[in-house]
Amino acid sequence: METPTEKLTPMMRQYRAMKEKYPDAILFFRLGDFYEMFAEDALEASQLLQITLTSRSKGDKKAPMCGVPYHAAEGYIAKLTRMGKKVAVCEQLTDPSLPGIVERDVVRIVTPGTTLDDNVLEQKSNNYVAAIVKNGDGFGLAFADITTGEFSSAVISGQKDLDSEIARLSPAEIIIPADFFEDELFVKLIKSFDSIFFFPFDGAGALSGAADFLMEYLKSTQKSSLNHVAEAKKYSLDEFMPIDEATLRNLELISTLHDNNKEGSLLWVLDKTNTAMGGRMLKHILLHPLIDKDEINSRLDAVEDFTKKHDLKDDLTFLLKSVMDLERLISRLSLGRGNARDLIGLKNSLLLVPRIQSLLAGAEASLLVKIRDMIDPLADVAELIENAICDDPPPGTADGGMIKDGFSAELDEYRSVSRTGKNFIQNLQREEAVKTGISTLKVRFNKVFGYYIEVSKGQINKVPETYIRKQTLVNAERYITPELKEFEEKVLGAQEKIVALELNIFTEIREKTVAEMKRVQRTARMIAMLDVACGLASVALENRYSKPVVNDGNDIEILGGRHPVVEKMSNDAGFVPNDAVLKNDGERILLITGPNMGGKSTFLRQTALIVLMAQIGGFVPAEKAVIGIADRIFTRVGASDNLVKGQSTFMVEMKETSFILENATERSLIILDEVGRGTSTYDGMSIAWAIFEYIHDKIRAKTLFATHYHELIALAERLPHGANYAAAVSENDADGVVFLFKIIAGGVDRSYGIEVAKLAGLPGELVNRASQILTDLEEGVMESGIQKELADANKRVPESQLQHPLLIEESERTHESIKTNATLEELRNVDLNALTPLEALNKLASIKKNLD
Repeated sequence: METPTEKLTPMMRQYRAMKEKYPDAILFFRLGDFYEMFAEDALEASQLLQITLTSRSKGDKKAPMCGVPYHAAEGYIAKLTRMGKKVAVCEQLTDPSLPGIVERDVVRIVTPGTTLDDNVLEQKSNNYVAAIVKNGDGFGLAFADITTGEFSSAVISGQKDLDSEIARLSPAEIIIPADFFEDELFVKLIKSFDSIFFFPFDGAGALSGAADFLMEYLKSTQKSSLNHVAEAKKYSLDEFMPIDEATLRNLELISTLHDNNKEGSLLWVLDKTNTAMGGRMLKHILLHPLIDKDEINSRLDAVEDFTKKHDLKDDLTFLLKSVMDLERLISRLSLGRGNARDLIGLKNSLLLVPRIQSLLAGAEASLLVKIRDMIDPLADVAELIENAICDDPPPGTADGGMIKDGFSAELDEYRSVSRTGKNFIQNLQREEAVKTGISTLKVRFNKVFGYYIEVSKGQINKVPETYIRKQTLVNAERYITPELKEFEEKVLGAQEKIVALELNIFTEIREKTVAEMKRVQRTARMIAMLDVACGLASVALENRYSKPVVNDGNDIEILGGRHPVVEKMSNDAGFVPNDAVLKNDGERILLITGPNMGGKSTFLRQTALIVLMAQIGGFVPAEKAVIGIADRIFTRVGASDNLVKGQSTFMVEMKETSFILENATERSLIILDEVGRGTSTYDGMSIAWAIFEYIHDKIRAKTLFATHYHELIALAERLPHGANYAAAVSENDADGVVFLFKIIAGGVDRSYGIEVAKLAGLPGELVNRASQILTDLEEGVMESGIQKELADANKRVPESQLQHPLLIEESERTHESIKTNATLEELRNVDLNALTPLEALNKLASIKKNLD
């Protein structure tokens, strides 16, 4: 009895064998002029690509089948990789016209993280593939961009840092060892990441293991030399300012919080780069703020040089606009997928380098001098390409037309034969028409029959005996002659040799160019750095930014600070600047109160952004800024559920706050906006109170703490390094409440929420009712012992007894410790009859009952 495999045709057996090797990829199987897909691949691809699903006999059954033309395959592959799919490209390796089964094999695997397609890649963003391995409690992380050759690896100590690095890198794809399929960490990762693949790996060691793992994967997908990929550069998170996932999101560094667009982000404001390389470097710099004073000031000096030398900046900018993406050009060529147009793009860009160097002779900043000295014009490479490759070559490499006349004597000889052949045909047609008297005689050519003489049916009686019939048509006969056959062999042989020789010459030029790859990559980095400095100078001049003073101190002094994005997007109104002064031995934790829409959140964010902008080596939106280098910037802003991880708004808030309290130091900048608002009023207020005290007493970090818990004003007043500030408003009968967007000293005990509701258009009846309820609540609560306790400085718990609910185990929160809590003790003496409305009375009664 035949097995199902034995019933398959040889071709389908070949397909199945190939599919078994690449079960997680959609297999593009080359059949003639099409790439075909079968069975489950056909079902999936037909739906994703919206192409017709057909069928093919498979033994005594029919298998689903679909296909795409080979010349259009890259577009379909790009579409699949954009959807997070992996595609294995199986090519014909032997001539299909020869007898026997055609040999086939997968020549490359295209994945979201390894694609070279410009239709998928973002010019100004890296396309990373990341690999993660576990080693005890730590992780090995490696990532590479095969389009540029970048390759880095690091040891990550904990889950939170790993999450932050993944968020910072935003890889197009992640690979993890196949053995870890059911590991808890990776199960969570799979749920939150679209393109994640499993790959067999048997390595050890977090650092070398991750790098080796990733390199094995890249070799398995590319199936070609990876010489352009650098040796893995080891880095540590303490080499730069780490940016956690919450800070990346809350400060909207790369994309906006709500719609994930670049427009409206800090990158959108700062990106005035003119090259793709510069754009990628700017993004990297923005996500890796420096913590070394000398490095920061080196960049600042370069930006300052360009702000003072406008002509130099403008001339360089003009040249940079014509520089192509050297990193990706040389990578494509190195992988064997570049064409002659890539060589011309490389040459034209290199020819600009001497002019760039010449302009930099007028630069004074040490970084610009370094760039000028390290940049390499690669004159030898440019000259080789100039001499060999046509200025406007075809996009493909299979049909010739790439190599200049005069570069190869052998090629010139074949071309001469081919070109004189055209004259021969014209002369032969004219001579034969005269000789035979057949005026309509034509000498023609097609790929099937080669050269032939065509005579209409009405003239065949004039055909000489020396003509040999080759083909009969309805209206004509086709003939050959010995002379024409000899010519055909000569010309067609020359054309075939031209194509083959051109391809050989092109390959040789490409290999010689790729041999100088490291020089090209170094020049690319120098041009990118130059582009970033020019761009930051343009941003500074356009937006009136100033050069910050960056030092190793521990103070922040910002005068006339502005939010770079809000200012840019509010062209129709002037932005109100504000000062922010935080001193380690003075006011270092500021409580910011005031109305909604009054500018508190903008003030918090702009302070953090100004510090970050200074530490990437850029000018800042302020009249004056003195920045003591921060080791971290932490933010806790807004409220959002994480349904994937099964966490409520309040749980997310507490986890992010806990992370801040565990990792912040006195050199950190902390931004907290409305902490504690995700739970009941007194729970939230108690937590906010305790956090404020803890940061002040234990962490000693520079902190901006915005809140609507006005009861904390008394706390900030009595702490030696605390201070009250508020978003100012103006109230009058004519205009009502006017937001001034100015942060002033002192606290404000109103949030003006009802006024904001009125401005938002809520019904008047509702607004009036809300005002009445607010009055009742304020009268009741203000008379209660709760408010009195919160304002009473003598009731503060001593530091030695301070227990923060986020920092102790649940088991320690015993009934006895709750009963001795000062705030809850006071609740026993509350006058319940004074509380309104009834719900508040019932709530207090319940609390009192629980305490007794």
